[in-house]
Amino acid sequence: MITRREFMMGTGASALGLLGVAGPRAAMAEGSGPPILRAREVPVRLLPDDYPETRLWSFADATPGQTLRLKQGARLVRRLVNDLPAATSVHWHGIRIDNAMDGVAGLTQDPVEPGGSFDYDFVLPDAGTWWYHAHTRSHEQVARGLYGALIVDEAEPPEVDRDEVLVLDDWRLNPRDGQIDPDFANMHDLSHGGRLGNFVTTNGRHDLTLEVRRHERLRLRLINAANARIFVLALAGLDGWIMAHDGMPLPRPEPVGNVVILAPAQRVDLIVDVVADEGESAHVVRIERNDGFSQVELRVTGVESRARRSAPGPLPQNPRMEVPGIEGARRLRLVMEGGAMGRMDAAILDGRRQSFRDIAQAGRFWAFNGVVGMTEAPLAELARGETARIEIVNDTVFPHAMHLHGMHVREILPDGALGPLRDTILVSRGEIREIAFLADNPGDWLLHCHMLAHAAAGMTTWLRVA
Repeated sequence: MITRREFMMGTGASALGLLGVAGPRAAMAEGSGPPILRAREVPVRLLPDDYPETRLWSFADATPGQTLRLKQGARLVRRLVNDLPAATSVHWHGIRIDNAMDGVAGLTQDPVEPGGSFDYDFVLPDAGTWWYHAHTRSHEQVARGLYGALIVDEAEPPEVDRDEVLVLDDWRLNPRDGQIDPDFANMHDLSHGGRLGNFVTTNGRHDLTLEVRRHERLRLRLINAANARIFVLALAGLDGWIMAHDGMPLPRPEPVGNVVILAPAQRVDLIVDVVADEGESAHVVRIERNDGFSQVELRVTGVESRARRSAPGPLPQNPRMEVPGIEGARRLRLVMEGGAMGRMDAAILDGRRQSFRDIAQAGRFWAFNGVVGMTEAPLAELARGETARIEIVNDTVFPHAMHLHGMHVREILPDGALGPLRDTILVSRGEIREIAFLADNPGDWLLHCHMLAHAAAGMTTWLRVA
């Protein structure tokens, strides 16, 4: 059996008997039942034509995997069929979902073995921009391409001319043959900033180009699917508003400003107007080391109207967006330790205190509250309907994107105000951030760094809501 301590690094049978949750439903004949979501290896044209196609793992014949699009309140029903040579599962990132459908192998379900299947069936309570991805050895499987966008449309969507889903990723490719670098146990990645790629794409293309018209109004849904890269983005020839973070609408649209920062797993919804002149190009710009690179080019091939429209109103609010009782909430603390150049001399691994050197030799480098990886007991057991606060202390020299499954959080800002509702919070080196959330979704919920190599190397814990 997988213990919680073995959770992130193994793919064997899970400890579901200990947890008291159901395993996967038995595989059924493919001729009947739900629509198929097939995980398999496929050749994809990532690099220019003078390179061979790249063998990726995908939920389609391309990358990203198929975009799933449904209305708010609809049921999503899909049968995962695993045609890969390794076990897998699907996590529906950001969706406030029944715990048994959360897709975390070793915590909420058994991994789906090669040739097996699992039926996912749940209601989509919130409109917004979401995504789905593998959650068995996710530091490898997401890096191989096993993800897709999940779009849940509002009953009354905003008035825009186009709705574009833009999935950002980077890939670590062998420059000789164009294939995925298979070294997923790289000690540098595990102990430093995570697995950074050497080839950046949007929707699987390094040269994505769209044709637009001057004064056309676009909804841009940006998803960061990278393992570790933090995208710093700016607009050129476009002007607009931030409408939602991590799928959750803001109470009022905010001007985009100078940059938009997307940590791994984060999303942002923008509504933008094309203000570049006909014959020019607008761009979504990626900023790195004070240089700008075109992430997406938008060629202006005509004119939509002579003048811009007025500013948009807010998106419709999703249900249960408030976090009540902040002052009386239970207070928890999560201290991040370890990594290269860290100050962690020792920590608990496999139930005993070990030196950092021994921990590193086991391929682990990070700890929460002095413990490396999953524990048998949760970080906290919360009553359903209870509000909790977690002070997150980043006592490392690297940033971490903390993701809570099953619920959304609000940051408690220095002035006591609450930030926007999110499912993933970026905590920079040396920072202390505090989040609050309403524990209104029963089950065992993962809390981990979404720099996925960090999670694999120890930055994982869990909460129980009962």
